[in-house]
Amino acid sequence: MRVKLEGFADLDRALGALGKATGRNVMRRAGVEALQPMAEDAARRAPKLFGNMSESIAVSTRRPRRHRKQAEVEVYMGPNQDPAGVQQEFGNKNHPPQPFMRPAWDAGKTKVLSSLKDALGSQIEKSAKRQAQRQARLIAKTGG
Repeated sequence: MRVKLEGFADLDRALGALGKATGRNVMRRAGVEALQPMAEDAARRAPKLFGNMSESIAVSTRRPRRHRKQAEVEVYMGPNQDPAGVQQEFGNKNHPPQPFMRPAWDAGKTKVLSSLKDALGSQIEKSAKRQAQRQARLIAKTGG
């Protein structure tokens, strides 16, 4: 699968202007916002006959224990702390697969990128506005 990203270079420059820590926080918030609709779709598709699989699907920036950190900012979506999710998705010797995560990905992968771009733009604007307000308060407080 090939993906062509347009407009992200401008967003990257704007993120750089915010500072490293603020930029990471902006990317985390935007990633969570962009993945939320896909998580809701996966929850709707999750098998209903077994436990609370649909209720366990979450979006998080906390890395699962077994995953190695691979990027500066990572956002995860899937069954939160529910080992049955893998069994439902891929099946095992006792029951066939009942995929719900892959169909949610297939249905929403193009929307996630456009949502991420929009969410990044929005979060960058909000952070820049907060920084400007902080600067204005600091200037007013110091009297100069």
